[in-house]
Amino acid sequence: MEICRTVTQLKSAIAARRDRGDVGFVPTMGALHAGHASLIERCTKENATSVVSVFVNPTQFNDPDDLKNYPRTEAADLAILEDKGCDIAFLPTVEEIYPEPDTRVFDFGTIGSVMEGEHRPGHFNGVAQVVSRLFDMVEPDKAYFGEKDFQQIAIIRSMCRQTGSKVIIVDCPIKREDDGLAMSSRNTLLSAEQRAAAPAIHMTLAASVARKEWADVEETKKWVIEQIDSNELMKVEYYDIVDASTLQSIDSWNHEGAVYGCIAVQVGRVRLIDNIKYK
Repeated sequence: MEICRTVTQLKSAIAARRDRGDVGFVPTMGALHAGHASLIERCTKENATSVVSVFVNPTQFNDPDDLKNYPRTEAADLAILEDKGCDIAFLPTVEEIYPEPDTRVFDFGTIGSVMEGEHRPGHFNGVAQVVSRLFDMVEPDKAYFGEKDFQQIAIIRSMCRQTGSKVIIVDCPIKREDDGLAMSSRNTLLSAEQRAAAPAIHMTLAASVARKEWADVEETKKWVIEQIDSNELMKVEYYDIVDASTLQSIDSWNHEGAVYGCIAVQVGRVRLIDNIKYK
């Protein structure tokens, strides 16, 4: 595995392998876990060259404490990348990604103004800034993202349309712990008591799927929120049941097209997100 810390090193390493076939890319913020590993394995399987970036992007954090506390585990991350067959690891500094401030403002329309967009102002603009810059640096044929960040995938596809990027976005299933908790780098920040409580998020979402046989959409949303909030360690920030394409709220189970439930829960100082498919 080749480790690159500058864009010059990265481009040189990729150029040396470009004639071997497709380049696949997995952008991460580090603190890698089995969910990331599954993306890297798929990337390695489907491409001649696999590139993984590890970069905690400051422009997508609207909470300075969240940025400060985000776990950073470079040595462990590199060991995982090596083990999973990554060809090129890119670990840049902030100055390498942003030699000058990125002042671009993206317009995501209604998909960017709901759920995460409403509760984390500026977050998706920061995501689009860093992913578009990484795409320009890596020039991948395919890029891999986990479906836990369901709304983010829609944002990145929108960003690609706005920038004219031809990168194929590959969405990959959520990886879960044995108790159902969606794998996340933030899980390491939970106390033992919080970690024991957190699986109730997925358990509640899973149980709510059956309720649509007798409960309407609003009743289902209310039930999910009440169930999770009944644990004093957790507080639902939002829960919405939305059209999978538009990310707008639906009001009936007769809605045409795929429907997902998307949630954000504050567990102490740790913010966890998850989602589930209803139809």
